[in-house]
Amino acid sequence: MSASPAPAPEEADQAGPLYLTWDDIGLATTALAQQTLAAGVPQAVVGIVRGGLIPAVWIAHRLGVHDVRTIEVTRTTSDAVNAAKTPLPTVRTPASLGNLTGLDVLLVDDIAGSGTTLAHTAQMLRDLGPARVRTAVLAVNRANWPAGSEPHDRIDHIARLTTTWVVFPWEEQHDQR
Repeated sequence: MSASPAPAPEEADQAGPLYLTWDDIGLATTALAQQTLAAGVPQAVVGIVRGGLIPAVWIAHRLGVHDVRTIEVTRTTSDAVNAAKTPLPTVRTPASLGNLTGLDVLLVDDIAGSGTTLAHTAQMLRDLGPARVRTAVLAVNRANWPAGSEPHDRIDHIARLTTTWVVFPWEEQHDQR
């Protein structure tokens, strides 16, 4: 993985979920776009549906990239805070990726817990023959991260690190706090 220009800020431990605002998302997508630019503008941005779609579009706009694609990959069984995970990612709509041969691709998701979904999806993209696949996430929940590894060893661009569940402004439970 390529090193990020600046380490992602780590949140202090907190008892409950971290509720991000739209302003937080704006700052995070700007930071991810700047980190991405340090290694060149990608030719295509791929958002992991559902949560990665919004940041993928924002990052694509900040980078001036018009080729935005999606792939549906999930591990979380529901939208509830601390929801259970499936053992392996479930993939739907792989054909939506189209032809990635020879392209420089940025793969975006909202959150990485263990990094399994992102790694699985990045490998799917690599199997399609792009010249390069980079990864970016708004947040990493280190509480779920595998021992013995660091998020920056497996993810190219990270906006923030935390040790708690993250609730994004587009999620229903954000309005119920």
